[in-house]
Amino acid sequence: QVDRYLYHMRLSDDVLLDVMARFQAEMVKGLGRDTNPTATVKMLPTFVRSLPDGSEKGDFLAADVGGSQFCAHQVKVFDDGRQSRQLETKFYPTPKEVIQGNGAELFDYVVDCLVDFMEVRNLKHKKLPLGFTFSFPCKQTKLEEGFLLGWTKHFKVRGVQDTDVVSSLRKALQKHKANLDVLALVNDTVGTMMTCGYDDPRCEVGLIIGTGTNACYMEDMRHIDLVEGDEGRMCINTEWGAFGDDGALDDLRTEFDQELDLGSLNPGKQLFEKMISSLYLGELVRLVLLKMTKEGLLFNGKVSTALLTKGKIEMKHVYAMEKYKEGLSNTKEILTELNLFPSEEDCIAVQHVCTIISFRSANLCAAALAAILTRLRENKKLLRMRTTVGIDGGLYKFHPQYAKRLHKVVRRLVPNCDVRFVLSVKGSGTGAAMVTAVGYRLAAQRKQIDAALAPFLLSLDTLREVKNKMRTELEFGLKRETQASASVKMLPTYVCGTPDGTEKGKFLALDLGGTNFRVLLVKIRSGRRRSVQMYNKIFAIPLEIMQGTGEELFDHIVQCIADFLEYMGLKGARLPLGFTFSFPCRQASIDKGTLVGWTKGFKATDCEGEDVVDMLREAIRRRNEFDLDIVAVVNDTVGTMMTCGYEDPNCEIGLIAGTGSNVCYMEDMKNIEIVEGNEGKMCINTEWGGFGDNGCIDNIRTKYDKEVDEGSLNPGKQRYEKMTSGMYLGEIVRQILIDLTKQGLLFRGQISESLRKRGIFETKFLSQIESDRLALLQVRRILQQLGLDSTCEDSIIVKEVCGAVSRRAAQLCGAGLAAIVEKRRENRGVDRLQITVGVDGTLYKLHPHFSRVLQETVKELAPQCDVTFMLSEDGSGKGAALITAVAKRLHNVGQK
Repeated sequence: QVDRYLYHMRLSDDVLLDVMARFQAEMVKGLGRDTNPTATVKMLPTFVRSLPDGSEKGDFLAADVGGSQFCAHQVKVFDDGRQSRQLETKFYPTPKEVIQGNGAELFDYVVDCLVDFMEVRNLKHKKLPLGFTFSFPCKQTKLEEGFLLGWTKHFKVRGVQDTDVVSSLRKALQKHKANLDVLALVNDTVGTMMTCGYDDPRCEVGLIIGTGTNACYMEDMRHIDLVEGDEGRMCINTEWGAFGDDGALDDLRTEFDQELDLGSLNPGKQLFEKMISSLYLGELVRLVLLKMTKEGLLFNGKVSTALLTKGKIEMKHVYAMEKYKEGLSNTKEILTELNLFPSEEDCIAVQHVCTIISFRSANLCAAALAAILTRLRENKKLLRMRTTVGIDGGLYKFHPQYAKRLHKVVRRLVPNCDVRFVLSVKGSGTGAAMVTAVGYRLAAQRKQIDAALAPFLLSLDTLREVKNKMRTELEFGLKRETQASASVKMLPTYVCGTPDGTEKGKFLALDLGGTNFRVLLVKIRSGRRRSVQMYNKIFAIPLEIMQGTGEELFDHIVQCIADFLEYMGLKGARLPLGFTFSFPCRQASIDKGTLVGWTKGFKATDCEGEDVVDMLREAIRRRNEFDLDIVAVVNDTVGTMMTCGYEDPNCEIGLIAGTGSNVCYMEDMKNIEIVEGNEGKMCINTEWGGFGDNGCIDNIRTKYDKEVDEGSLNPGKQRYEKMTSGMYLGEIVRQILIDLTKQGLLFRGQISESLRKRGIFETKFLSQIESDRLALLQVRRILQQLGLDSTCEDSIIVKEVCGAVSRRAAQLCGAGLAAIVEKRRENRGVDRLQITVGVDGTLYKLHPHFSRVLQETVKELAPQCDVTFMLSEDGSGKGAALITAVAKRLHNVGQK
């Protein structure tokens, strides 16, 4: 339906080649002295005659007008042979009353900001040259003069059109007695090309594809009739947004394009820009959805207020809805927020509409860019050309598919051009100052950032030291005389066997280990058709119950069990029950577990030192509705090992790497001094999260780890867990970001109120930031949620911080695990050990690099062990039932 509906927005290569030819004709028209007045593509000479060569030097100020913020920059470029340079920037909001007021107010505001910037930078005593980045179409007759042809991007300032904007700026500077000399007027597109050209001498095209759209390129002087002289080249600002204003694209414009244009601030103008720039694509989507809804093709024909409100669907919505890797969840969430209540078919259709509209934008942009590239190749009289396009703009950078589509179509339309696309870093900001000393500033930043992150870079020797210390602590925990003071408690679980395939029956399982509590019915079938079937229900545990009294907590648990039994029609049945209790317990038998201490945010009173099985039994008695046979109390780590052991008999280790961090493993009974008997094996719950609580790893704890620990519910405890588990990694990142911001290395030194809130930077953000190929989109979206207006550089730094924290967590986890697999190898007395580790936890499963780094570390630190990692399928539920089943089987064997 959508395809049929938007048929005219689907452009074939033949149509695109035709658009390319039309644009080439417009370029020629714009370059000709006689034809330029009637050309829609104005091909404006910029009087920028060469690309940077690295020898520029001087101290400049740059003023940047053209976006939602006004920017002031201090630019220092040093000719010291190392191309060192400095850039200092300050952003000022551009109020609506200024961008839609009169010219005097606009230029007064610009100068006010510059004066403020100079005062802040202590520059008032210097007479500095000023570069003016003015991102609107201007006709220039020299580098420091430009007459505004017309406003774009929602700017509508009165009394400026057809006047020299440099002259207006100079008058405002004189009025404020500002000691500045305006030397250059530069468009942001030119700034983009020049910035990229500083790093890549092949860069001779600049492209903006964001809120507005435009392109510039280096044209041979002999073709520019509007400027005297035939030697060399000059940058031409095409101002291609107006392509089609003469009707040249009318056959491609749809009814939606026409409706959008009529409702705009400048009807009949910038028609090409209205078909491709991000300022308008969200509105195009809204108009299409509105019509489709009115015709009963979407949302059951119900037109919401959102669909009737201009500008309600923004480009950020389109970006999010086109993130196919996340399925339909983003689309559904956005449409629901807009009160549209979509079906799955509606979500698919809306996603398709977004795709077709943004794809058309990329296609049209590619066709016009291909025309420029072809002209460059023909100018150079080359059969095949290598060139670079400097590119900037939110649509290109942040749309999940746009860049790939644009590249692909450009290369298809100009197969004889090898095109490299380079993202500009603040091209418009450095603009008129030409090439600036950004590198020097970044170099200084780099040193400070490296210094902040250096403690997170652990050498192989340090990791070996961690492994050896973990091994020492494991031994302390197993010995009778040192167990009480050991930081790794090595708790016996009384799980003495793994599944052998004969287990069968119906079992209840409880799973308590986080903010959600689950009750499960598990049916285990043995024999040739052995299988495990599970039915479960999830119940929330409110914060007031997590941190209330023990009686309230266990009454809440029993209430949930009662609801589940009724839901499953099992109210009268007396089933064997396994209780997954994912907190450190000291066990005297498989069905007795004394809570050592709460973790993971739980603080219920009167529980520590008590038997949690007795507390559960008492709560069941208080309710007096049903009875259950509580066979086993189980840690989630043990459940994970048992679940994988059901599939792979070689599995003797369980690892949790999620909200918490823990390991269990099968230890020889002869090594467990705190339990009677020397025969066979028993699973030991290491509770390794407490490793380091005795200070043995203080040498690798950073100031950020200490801040996180001091602000936690249990200061001084679970130190290793606080460096390796999902519950704390986001908080470590937040502490680093605050420190870097205080140093002025991030967010222009501004700490938002939300970033001050503990826990606001969730660990799931690390996974998102590090996994998304277009990471800047993800980073900036997350940072916006935190109230931080980030730059591209900020986003890159945040990603680097996340990477350092998560990599260290995986390496530390790997070092600990290496100690355990080495211990198993020595216990068995073999030169080479083959062993399987059952793993569960969101950090391991969802983080894009954690599992790989962990595995690499284990391999490096335990080279004589061949370790297989096996993902557990619901260790905390299925595992509890299997342990209960094994315990029942062993009990029956014992009775016989």
